[in-house]
Amino acid sequence: MPAVEVAHILDLSPELPEKIKDIAYRQGEDPDKICAYLQEFRDLIYEKGNCTPHRTDDEFLLKFLRARFFRVDNAYKLLCRYYQFRDQHPELHANVRPMSLRPIGEQDIVSVAPYRDQNGRRLMFYKVGNWKPSKIPLDDLFRATLIILEIGSMEPQTQVMGGVGIFDLEGLTLNHCWHMSPSVAQKMIALMVTCMPLRTTAIHIVNQSWAFDAVFQVFKPFLNERMKEKIFIHGSDMSSLHKHISPAHLPERYGGKMSEYNYNTWLDSLKPNDRVLKELLQLGYNIPEEDLA
Repeated sequence: MPAVEVAHILDLSPELPEKIKDIAYRQGEDPDKICAYLQEFRDLIYEKGNCTPHRTDDEFLLKFLRARFFRVDNAYKLLCRYYQFRDQHPELHANVRPMSLRPIGEQDIVSVAPYRDQNGRRLMFYKVGNWKPSKIPLDDLFRATLIILEIGSMEPQTQVMGGVGIFDLEGLTLNHCWHMSPSVAQKMIALMVTCMPLRTTAIHIVNQSWAFDAVFQVFKPFLNERMKEKIFIHGSDMSSLHKHISPAHLPERYGGKMSEYNYNTWLDSLKPNDRVLKELLQLGYNIPEEDLA
């Protein structure tokens, strides 16, 4: 088995690997038709006028087409939901300073792996039990997640393959549960499933306790059958998780062979990337000069 590639950089190359090209084609991405799809999409934006994107260039619109398998009407609906979410929740992005979220990394609550799983998908980890609501506001977890998804959606391979969320609920308590209101559930589902140009292909729940049942009851009313099919509950049985994600692509904590990497390592990797910083600035984030040192 080839070694898992660990790279603390984003893969922003527009050229997809051959294996990913084949998958993209099966998803509806025909190189001979992309220009026509993009023009149809752009025409729809101008004709309907339900949202005003900050960009309408090919690179930006392509990720919405990929997220909806090149069904232009669905891509347009996703684009409108994306901007509606941003308008409804400016506190998650407007003037947010990404480097102010370092405590999330220091407490090892949210992280993104600098490698992909065996299918080429990005991996996001949430250790909810490490979250201390008295010290870190819930909105900071949403802000950290939104930045991951915004930047992840810039990677062409991730646009095609999507990402996987692993929620480690060891240490989940009633104190955490009290923060899980229906509005919080709606916001989380919007971020992970319905409003971002990046497909979450699966959510894995591990190390859950009895408190999880209370949280899940809050989420259930907002999950349709297709969403429910993407949720896998494993408890402490890591062999169950391994049926979906190879141990070669998981941290040792989950019966895997990889080291753990925290959120701050990923944040620091963004500093030298002018293209990413430009996009974050266009999206309304606050990145002062001292944060780039």
